[in-house]
Amino acid sequence: MKVAIFSLHQYEKKHLEAANKSFDYQLDGLETRLTAQTARLAKGYEVISCFAHDQVDREALEVLHGQGVKLIALRSAGFNHVDLEAAREFGIHVVRVPAYSPYSVAEFAATLLMAINRKVHRSYTRSREMNFSLDGLEGMDLHGKTIGVIGTGKIGKVFTRIMWGFGLKILAYDPNPDHELVEQFRVTYCDEISDIYQQSDAISLHLPLTPKTHHLLNAKSFAQMKRGVFIVNTGRGGLIETKALIDSLKSGQIGAAGLDVYEEEEKYFFKNLSDEVMQDDQLARLLSFPNVLITSHQGFFTKEALANIARTTLENIQNFERGEALANEVSWSKKGDN
Repeated sequence: MKVAIFSLHQYEKKHLEAANKSFDYQLDGLETRLTAQTARLAKGYEVISCFAHDQVDREALEVLHGQGVKLIALRSAGFNHVDLEAAREFGIHVVRVPAYSPYSVAEFAATLLMAINRKVHRSYTRSREMNFSLDGLEGMDLHGKTIGVIGTGKIGKVFTRIMWGFGLKILAYDPNPDHELVEQFRVTYCDEISDIYQQSDAISLHLPLTPKTHHLLNAKSFAQMKRGVFIVNTGRGGLIETKALIDSLKSGQIGAAGLDVYEEEEKYFFKNLSDEVMQDDQLARLLSFPNVLITSHQGFFTKEALANIARTTLENIQNFERGEALANEVSWSKKGDN
C-alpha cells in the first residue's frame, strides 16, 4: 500500500523506516504541509498521514475526497486541526495516536515549571556571557506549595505523580476524577475550576483543545488567581488567551509562564526562522519577557515517543487495510484525551 506522509520531518524518518520493516508499505514523504492548496498531492493515495500542524479543514477534506483518500492517519494525539464532521460527511476515516508517551510530556511540563521557578533559562544566558551574579535569580521551594492540575488524563496523571514526589499539595480539576490519584497521592479534586485559580501557586494545563476549553485561561480567570502564580502549558496553545496572558504578565498578576505551545504556532513552530523578522507581535512580546520560557512544542520529543508514534500510525493503517476495527478512530463527536 502507498501512503503519502505530509509534513514529514527529518527526525521522524528513521523511526518510520524502522517501524515499517514490519509492514513494508511504500511511504512517500512530503515535507509540504497539508492545506486545501496542497491536498491535490494526495492524488493516487487511498491513505495519507498528517501532523499536528496540517490544516485538515472542510476545504482540504473536499479535495482529498475528490482524490480518493479514504483514511487520514494522524501522527498526533490531538485532532482539533481536523474538521471531523466534514470528514464524516465525505466518508473519510480519521485515526490518531492516543498514547505515544505520557511520560515525555509530563516530564517536560515538570521541567518547564522548575526552569521558570529557578530561572534556569536566564542563568544559562548570563553564564555564557561570563555573568555569574545571582541577582534576580531567586526562586522558591516548590515543596509545600500548592499546584493546580487541570486535566488528569494520561499525561496529567503522570505529571501529578511527579508533583507528589516533589512534596506539593495537589489540587485537580477534571470531569472524570481519578480515584487512584485521590487514594494514593492525596489529590484533592475541586468541584469548581475557580477553586484551582484561587488556591494554586502554580497551574499546569493537561487537557485537549475543544470549543469548551478554548481560551479557558483568559482575563477573567487570571484575575481570580493568586498574584504571582506560575502558568505551565504543554497542552494546546488555544487553551490560553494570549493577549490576556500578556496583560497579566505586564501587571505582575502572572509571575512566570512556561509555554511549550502557542495559539498561532503552526506559522512558526517546527521551522528555522532565525533569519526572518518576527511578524507576530504577540509572540514577539512574549519572547521579550524575562519571566517567560517558550519552547517549540517539544514536550513529546523523545525517542520512545517518536518510535511509538511511528508504530501506532502504521498499525492504524494496517487495521484499515485489513478491514479490521479502527481502535484509534476519532469520531466527529469525540471529546479527546487529556
